[in-house]
Formats: sequence, C-alpha cells, structure tokens
Amino acid sequence: MSQPRCHRVMMPRTRDDSLRWAAEGTTQFIEAIRALDRLGHDAPSLLPRWRRRHVVAHVAANADALINLVRWAKTGQVTPMYASLQERDAGIERGTSMSLTHLRTWVQNSAEALGAAWDGLDERQWSTDVVTAQGRTVPASEIPWLRAREVCVHLVDLDVGYGFADLPEDFLQALRADVVNKRGDVPDIVAPLPEQLAWLTGRPHDQADAPELSPWL
Repeated sequence: MSQPRCHRVMMPRTRDDSLRWAAEGTTQFIEAIRALDRLGHDAPSLLPRWRRRHVVAHVAANADALINLVRWAKTGQVTPMYASLQERDAGIERGTSMSLTHLRTWVQNSAEALGAAWDGLDERQWSTDVVTAQGRTVPASEIPWLRAREVCVHLVDLDVGYGFADLPEDFLQALRADVVNKRGDVPDIVAPLPEQLAWLTGRPHDQADAPELSPWL
C-alpha cells in the first residue's frame, strides 16, 4: 500500500514572527557555542563531512551574506549574498582555521551587524525584491526567515544537546511547511512535530519506516 504524500502547504507567518525566531535562535546558538569548550569544536556535527567548526563558521558567514541582501533592499544596488559558490565555500573554510574564541566573536559581531542593518529598513525597502543564494527572487521581508532557519536548524546540527523539540512550535510549523513545499511530494509520517522535522530536514531521526532524505539547508 502506498504511503500518503505531503502536498504543498501554507503556514502563515509574519515578518515579526521571523524576527522573533531569528533573535531567539541566535541567542540559543551563541549559548550553544559555549558548550564547545567542553565538547570540542572539532568534533563531527550532524551534517556529513562537516565538523562543528564548519557549522559555526557557516552561520557567521551567513549573517554577513544576508547583510548584502539588506544593503540591496536599502540602496537598490544589486548586491548578491555571495559573488560565487566558490566564495561561499572559501569563507567557511577560512572560518574553520580560526580559534574558537575568534569564531564566537565572528558569530556575535555578524549577528549584531545583521540585526542593526535590517532594523534600518523602512516599509518600502522591506518590500524590495532581492535574490537568494539559490536564485529565488523574494521580498526583503523574507530575510529574517532565511536567518531564522539558519540559526535554528544549525543549532541542532551542532549536536551539543539541542534538538528540534527545543525550538518554538510555531517556528517548527512554519519550517515544516517550507521544507515540504521545497522538497515537493514526500510521504507523510505520523510522528511528533520535532521528529517530523528531523526526518524532513535529513537529520537523525527514529522513523524506521520513513525513506531517507538528504540534508536540507
């Protein structure tokens, strides 16, 4: 018997929701980095081939990249997140050679700079179209959602004791809708919402009968 499928779904979320999730996720991510003194920032993360230091560097670099989109919205001058995929990867690799102290500072400073940048946008600028690193055209009001996804999902990837169950339920509902819409037609599973997200994003899960999915994000 074929399994029911997850079809495209819509989960209403506001810009204020995304700003709140991004702020809360950033606070949790920075707190989680403190555990790396004890657990080690060179240990494996939940992402294939990435150690925890890769995850931290990626989250820091992501804030810098999103500042480019905020600048685009504010000035109207086209400013891509990254000049190229190679530049993105090179930035993460540079970060992996930093000490944990410097990585912490980069995460903190880049997050604060991003928050200050988008706090300066007016309503017209929030509605300006920008282009993501994946080539999608979205209004600038989506930037906080892009950031919320990064800090919250990669918080789990650090594997220092945070799971999807530690994230806000309304964020998980919005994330589930986003992942299902982007993955397309995937089987539906009956499981608690955090476990559904672990499976849908390709992270470790307990759903023995669910097909394996590649890591998302």
